[in-house]
Amino acid sequence: MLHVSKILPQGHGLAKVLLGRAATVELDWDVRQKSRFECSDSQGRQLGVFLPRGTVVRGGDVLVAEDGSVVRVLAAPQPVMVIRQGERGSAFDLLRAAYHLGNRHVAIELQPDHLKIEPDHVLAEMLRAMHLLVADTFGPFEPEGGAYGGHGAHVHDEHQHLHRPAEPHNHEHEHDTQVHDHEHDSHRHGEHGQSCTR
Repeated sequence: MLHVSKILPQGHGLAKVLLGRAATVELDWDVRQKSRFECSDSQGRQLGVFLPRGTVVRGGDVLVAEDGSVVRVLAAPQPVMVIRQGERGSAFDLLRAAYHLGNRHVAIELQPDHLKIEPDHVLAEMLRAMHLLVADTFGPFEPEGGAYGGHGAHVHDEHQHLHRPAEPHNHEHEHDTQVHDHEHDSHRHGEHGQSCTR
């Protein structure tokens, strides 16, 4: 098994010809949000990936193996829900939906004309009640990262994603004459090793 402990976001610094010849690996979002996992690439090699904790792997990133070889990551198609404004709605409806989904700590992919989340029938009912169009489909999923997470904010296709409305992190509570600041830790998925051999 080849060990991988280095990642090049979007293959930064590598020649296009090298990227074109590189092996590939298809990973869904469940795997790409982990920093420890196993997978096999398009050449049949087993990879043991051990990235710094908190690392999120994006489609287009490049993994560098211990032998110096590189593997280009592809965002594997998976079930997703696409949310669009209704015929009588406006772009504000999508903004409102992103706010409510963000408050529920739902991973959201933001596009100029739609939102994308993982399937959830309860959320689908809520969104339809907001007069939005919700469709189940199959495709790559690249949810927005945290605003302070460097590699979390990403470029996809030919445009840059907008950041979702930030949830409040610093709250001021006034008690008599004293003001206390509270900073909440962000929620993060657990990172356990997972085999993703395809």
